Amino acid sequence: MKHILFICTGNTCRSPMAEGLLRKAAKERGISLSVRSAGVAATDGSAISRHAKAVLQDHNVHDVITSSSLTSEHVEWADLILTLTGSHKQHVLHYFPNAADRIYTLKEYAEDDIKVLEDLKERDRLYAEWEMKRALGQETEPFDRQRIIEIQQRIPSFDISDPFGGSREDYDVTAAEIRAAVERVLDKLR
Repeated sequence: MKHILFICTGNTCRSPMAEGLLRKAAKERGISLSVRSAGVAATDGSAISRHAKAVLQDHNVHDVITSSSLTSEHVEWADLILTLTGSHKQHVLHYFPNAADRIYTLKEYAEDDIKVLEDLKERDRLYAEWEMKRALGQETEPFDRQRIIEIQQRIPSFDISDPFGGSREDYDVTAAEIRAAVERVLDKLR
């Protein structure tokens, strides 16, 4: 069974919706997964937002999901870590550089353009090396920093929109983004 962890900021909107939607879609397809979510700035045990809960209920997802702060135990548990934005990914890479080969944004993991995937792999390798050097007190080569910038300018945005504080319609738009990416993720996991 594959263990998948979704990560966003407060673990009250995007990552709980992704968790619930993936769990349901995997069950419908007969794919055995264990799914959790956490936040980089979450308070343990908080309820998910009322709009996120309503969206999940509209999709017949009735799981009880409460917020959880990201811990090393989450990272160790996960076979695949899917963040909802690039900044969440960078945060996780900063604190857990040894998990770099398991960390993607949801949309980039769902991506299937070969050139984009090659750029992502090179960028992530360079960034992980950069973080490791910083952790060891070593300098990063200017060429590597420049290469990261060049690659970043070429690749599309892989961020899922943040509905926090928005209307129910904002949550529906975000859920649609998540649902489309989740379906492509399941295609890859087959």
